[in-house]
Amino acid sequence: MIMEEFQFRDDFHWGVSTSAFQIEGAHDQYGKGPSIWDKFTENKKNISNRDNAKIACDFYHKYEEDLQTIKALGIPNFRFSISWSRIYPEGYGHINQKGVDFYNRLIDRCLELEIEPWVTLYHWDLPHNIELRGGWTNRRIVDWFFEYTAFCVAHFGDRVKRWMVLNEPMVFTGAGYFLGIHAPGKRGLKNFVPAVHHAVLAQAVSGNIIKDLRPDSIVGTTFSCSLIEPFRPDNEKDIRAAKRVDALTNRLFIEPSLGMGYPLKELPFLKRIEKYMRHDDEARMKFDFDFVGIQNYTREIIKFSRFTPYIGAKLVESKKRNVPTTEMGWEVYPKSLYAMAKKFSAYDGVKQVIVTENGAAFDDEIQNDKIYDSNRISYIAQNLKQLKRAHLENLKVSGYFVWSLLDNFEWSEGYRPRFGIVHVDYKTLNRTIKSSALWYQQVIQYNQTQMKQSCL
Repeated sequence: MIMEEFQFRDDFHWGVSTSAFQIEGAHDQYGKGPSIWDKFTENKKNISNRDNAKIACDFYHKYEEDLQTIKALGIPNFRFSISWSRIYPEGYGHINQKGVDFYNRLIDRCLELEIEPWVTLYHWDLPHNIELRGGWTNRRIVDWFFEYTAFCVAHFGDRVKRWMVLNEPMVFTGAGYFLGIHAPGKRGLKNFVPAVHHAVLAQAVSGNIIKDLRPDSIVGTTFSCSLIEPFRPDNEKDIRAAKRVDALTNRLFIEPSLGMGYPLKELPFLKRIEKYMRHDDEARMKFDFDFVGIQNYTREIIKFSRFTPYIGAKLVESKKRNVPTTEMGWEVYPKSLYAMAKKFSAYDGVKQVIVTENGAAFDDEIQNDKIYDSNRISYIAQNLKQLKRAHLENLKVSGYFVWSLLDNFEWSEGYRPRFGIVHVDYKTLNRTIKSSALWYQQVIQYNQTQMKQSCL
């Protein structure tokens, strides 16, 4: 491949992403309290192959090795999340000092190795004790999350400059509080609607406290997003169905934070959210984020369905469309990343767009103790070319983070799909760098070399 195709501006952020629950392990050690995912995985029916994340990648004990790998690959930015219940075992009140010490060690070691830490405050692992009190359906969660955020910023903010408030609120409210396929396994609008509103509030309120405590912080949040297109582009019912799904998938959380309110016109069922709103909530929902993280993997093709309640639409599965897919069954469609960069850049209130997750699960090929993953290289390369297209059009794109550093626990899919650029043997926990990691290293090195030359 010609490396010039992947050259970006000097201030472009290259990185790799992880999340606490998916890699840390030590699920009940060193004072950590249970999270909703610890509880959800206890029911073997919830997770493929009856997997759990009690050990996961054992990042808690092996973080030094993994940071050394990041350093060796020349990746300058590392996105990871803090486990809320490792800091607050009950979700609030009592502090677990051993948890605080762990993240202090992790952050300090990142900086010693000249790796910039990008910290996500909430990546789905809600303390179980808070869920017993209603979780995201309870308005008090805004205060509990505020307390947790304020503590993290007060104790880590002298070294952590880049924060992400929430990870993919559409996924943890939709899959966890409407469909019930993710933790905590709740279903229905009676759970989903209040969870949405409280997540929107928490996102803004906690964003503000970060800035209040550390005005020099760079604060963002991350949104899952997909290009949504109608199955029949000339069919008005499919077109309207796609617009409804787009409003739900891509607009529901970004627009309230920008002061635009909820997309009620496209989603009339959401009017019941007014039941949970107080007189000053519209103002409290707004926050001026320094950047928005977009997390895109595929596109979705939508057709009208009179049998689907509330949304009147259904997904046309990739396998029925004879298109290339990943191990997750997701269509390989790199143009989706360009479309999402363009969509989010178009909002006046969005200052920067950073791709905080993009990657793919594929089977790896093992030869002579080396691991080759040409499909992943192709996927990332194609997506970077689409991002370069956005870059050349002067869209607000300013960073790219691969998901993920390590093969890890992939939520309800268990350990079957491998997203990592570093292979993990789940029996021995040995790590092996894949060919995609070495290719990504070359891309970053090329950009850094060009940057140095431009400074001469």
